[in-house]
Amino acid sequence: MRAAGASTAPDGPKRTRLALIGFGTVGQGFAQILAERGDALAARHGLEVVVTAVSDFNRGSVYRAAGFDPRELLGAADALETLEADAKGWDALTTISESGADAVAELSFTDLKTGEPALTHVREALSRGMDVITTNKGPIALAFAELRKLAAEHGAGIGVEGTVMSGTPTLAVGAGMLAGAGVTRIQGILNGTTNYILTRMEAGLDFDTALAEAQREGYAEADPSGDVDGIDAAGKVVILANLVMDAPITMADVERRGIRDVSAADVAAAAEAGERWKLIGSVERRADGGVSASVGPVRLPLAHPLAGVGGAVNACTFTTDLLGDVTIQGPGAGRLATGYALVEDLIALRGRAPQGSGGR
Repeated sequence: MRAAGASTAPDGPKRTRLALIGFGTVGQGFAQILAERGDALAARHGLEVVVTAVSDFNRGSVYRAAGFDPRELLGAADALETLEADAKGWDALTTISESGADAVAELSFTDLKTGEPALTHVREALSRGMDVITTNKGPIALAFAELRKLAAEHGAGIGVEGTVMSGTPTLAVGAGMLAGAGVTRIQGILNGTTNYILTRMEAGLDFDTALAEAQREGYAEADPSGDVDGIDAAGKVVILANLVMDAPITMADVERRGIRDVSAADVAAAAEAGERWKLIGSVERRADGGVSASVGPVRLPLAHPLAGVGGAVNACTFTTDLLGDVTIQGPGAGRLATGYALVEDLIALRGRAPQGSGGR
C-alpha cells in the first residue's frame, strides 16, 4: 500500500532525509544502490535521498545532520560508530524521534508472532507523520489495517513492496495495475528456500540432503522452520489478501502445511505423472464474498505457469476476470533485489514519474 507522499516540483529533485533502522543485508543493498544510482534517481524521478541516521542493534548507531555518503556507510558497515557523527549510540526509537528525518526505512528482523520490535518502530514513525518504507513482513502481516489508518490520520505514507517478493513488483501489479481487472485468486511460489529444496529433490536428493545444501548455499537459515514449515509464505499470503483483495485475514486464517513430509518418492511419482511439487501460497475469493487462504505443497501439471519456476526464484499468478491469468516472476530475496524494493517505494511516495511516462 502506498499512501500519498510529499509532492515534488517538476523542475528539481525533492530532498528526502532518511533514517535507516537496521543495516544488515537489505540496508547495505539499498546503500549500494544509492551509491551507484543516486544521481539517476534524482535526475529521472526527482528523488534525492540523504541518509542522515542509521541505527542497528549490532552495528551501532550514528546521526549526522548533513547526511552520510552511502559509500562511507558501506565502508564502516560492521562498526558504524567509527564514523564522524553529530550523535552516536541512539536506539531505534530515539533515532526516529530525534533524527528529523522525512522518512524511515524499517529493516530490522522479522517476527511473524508479535511483529516486534519493528511494529513499534513503524507506529512511532507514522504517528510523527513520517513516511515509512519497509521490507519487514511482521508489522504488515499482523497489523496492516491499523498501520494504514495511522498513516492516513497523520498524513504519512507507507510503502511495503518488499514484503512479498522482494524487489519484484508484485504488490504494485496486483494492487495497482490489476485493481480494475477483478482479481479472484492469487497463487504464488513465495518462498525461494523451499522452491530450491524441491528443485534439488527433483534432481534426486532427499529432503534432508537438499535442506543441508540450501543451508550451505545461504538460502536456508540454521533454523529453517520459518521456510520449510510454510510460516514465511503464510505471512506473505496474508499481505496479498489484505492489500490486493482487501480481505482482512490474519495468520490464523491461513491453512498451513510445509514441505517436511514431501519425500523423494513423492517427487519421483509426480515426475512420472508429468507433474511437479511446489509450495504454493494461495488466496481465493469464495462465492459468499469471503476468501480461503492456504499454504501447502501442491502437485502442479507442467503446463501450469508456476510449474516451470525453479531454484530460489519466486513467482505469483493473479487470476482475473478481465485478463485471465497474469504471472510475474523474479528474485524473492537478495541484497540488491530487496534493497531495490525500498527504491520502488520511495519513488512512489516521494518521487515523480519520469517525463513522457504518463505517470501512474
